[in-house]
Amino acid sequence: MRMANVYINNVLAGVIVENNRNDYIFRYDNTYYQNRSNPPVSLTLPLTRQEHRSTHLFPFFSNMLSEGSNRRIQSRFLKIDENDNFGLLLATAQYDTPGAITIKPIK
Repeated sequence: MRMANVYINNVLAGVIVENNRNDYIFRYDNTYYQNRSNPPVSLTLPLTRQEHRSTHLFPFFSNMLSEGSNRRIQSRFLKIDENDNFGLLLATAQYDTPGAITIKPIK
């Protein structure tokens, strides 16, 4: 199982989990959820107490990944399988992302 904290503008918003069956779960942090002025991570992941579940990496997070030759170069450089979306997300979405969201692995 692999897990990561999801931050919006450096504020912990929730946790994303890839379980051993390659299913994905995203849930909002209780403190983040309780402040109703906080925005959702995306329109497809509305602010709710319930877990969001998917059999594939949520499109919002997939869209944070590089494509084409950039993805191949990142995969080789980081020694991560090019088809390991979650592994690439954990390795590349920690620091300099184009939006407000960052992803930091939980060790």
